[in-house]
Amino acid sequence: MKKISSVILVFVLCTGMCLSFTACGDDGADFTVGVCQLMEHESLDKATQGFIDALTEELEKEGKTVAFDTQVAGEANLCTTVVNTFTAKKVDLIMANATPALLAAANATTEIPVLGTSVTDYSDTFSGKIPANVSGTSDAVPFDEQAEMMINTLNLVEGDKVGVIYCTNESNSLIQYNAVKELFEEEGIVVEAYTFSETTELQTIATSAANECKAIYVPSDNTVADNDSVVGTVCSDKKVPVYTSYGGSICYASLAIDYYELGQETGRMAADILLGNKKIADIEIATLTPTVEYNDELCKALGITVPEN
Repeated sequence: MKKISSVILVFVLCTGMCLSFTACGDDGADFTVGVCQLMEHESLDKATQGFIDALTEELEKEGKTVAFDTQVAGEANLCTTVVNTFTAKKVDLIMANATPALLAAANATTEIPVLGTSVTDYSDTFSGKIPANVSGTSDAVPFDEQAEMMINTLNLVEGDKVGVIYCTNESNSLIQYNAVKELFEEEGIVVEAYTFSETTELQTIATSAANECKAIYVPSDNTVADNDSVVGTVCSDKKVPVYTSYGGSICYASLAIDYYELGQETGRMAADILLGNKKIADIEIATLTPTVEYNDELCKALGITVPEN
């Protein structure tokens, strides 16, 4: 897996409930930014790297420098520990990568600007009241277009069953489940949730879903994405197509965003804030236009015809 490089890199070692950090100085930089990433996996790594690259570039244009304190929590309940180190240091800005990291940052400070990324729905995350010091980028994609893609490419008809696999510890996954469930059911397609809370349960859940469903849908769920080879292996053996909303190697097709570009957009927001060009309250939450991708090898193995256009 691609590792995160930054001006200052902090290695986080998680053993059970134990979290340790290396010290981080600012080396005389004009700004210090704390980056709290929920866990290591490809999408989140790309978003963090895009953020670091874009913010560094934008500040260099103005002759300014930035030091990054980049920490990976490893699990949701450790995000608070990470963010508290940032508030104690009085960093100039916090970038929170994934919903648990964003919630921890917003709960820890009302003064330091907080930018989120890899977050699906900010309004729902904060029960309709997004804090004044919070903005960022969303990885939301058009659920209606995702559902339509699956229906058309898999020739789904009324009575067919689609299983949705997600982790109950991730609130954004429930949002996505409810959205696609409504859309599929409008076409008479049966939708069932196959949920888990511990990764040790994932293989059993995936096996049940593959045995009972014509297709599997995986939302932008960090826990599943970090372990999606389990889902891919089970479903491949049973010739059940998997569609993910984040891309990746297990899906036969996806309508997904580029997480590196998502991070870049967040980095440019951070530059505007740090340089005083904009206040965070004036920055609207941004989304990216997704692109369609097909896995030709998987489609061939599953007998799925890839549209020419």
